[in-house]
Amino acid sequence: MLRRCVLALTVLAFAGCSLLPDLEESDDSANRPAGSGARYNRPYRVKGKTYVPLQSAVGYKERGRASWYGAESGPRTASGIRFDPRGLTAAHKTLPIPCKVRVTNLRNGRQVDVVITDRGPFSPDRLIDLSKAAAERIGMRGTAEVTIEYLGG
Repeated sequence: MLRRCVLALTVLAFAGCSLLPDLEESDDSANRPAGSGARYNRPYRVKGKTYVPLQSAVGYKERGRASWYGAESGPRTASGIRFDPRGLTAAHKTLPIPCKVRVTNLRNGRQVDVVITDRGPFSPDRLIDLSKAAAERIGMRGTAEVTIEYLGG
């Protein structure tokens, strides 16, 4: 158990993905339940649209388009850690940070487990942004149709 915790903390410390626009806390944040957590798990606004992160992702499963980005290390993610394209991480608009999800490339059936450490993608046709390493693991070039399934916090 301790080994898993150390591994999870290591992944969070050395991974992420972000070249995102500034996230502005939404006025809707005043309506959130008390104790709703860190700033990155509160409602926020990007390009005039408000996003409300899920309080719990238990049972979450969705199908959509994945993209990848961030071939270079450096920028901080919404969770505050530095992005590492070699980490198995991803960005999602509303899943809680951090949480672990399984991403399956529907074209070839390959899967990768990633930690959500960032917000995005803010393109209406995209569901998740994967780090370069995660995209390579599932044989993704450009974009791909995927399923995302919540594995745990």
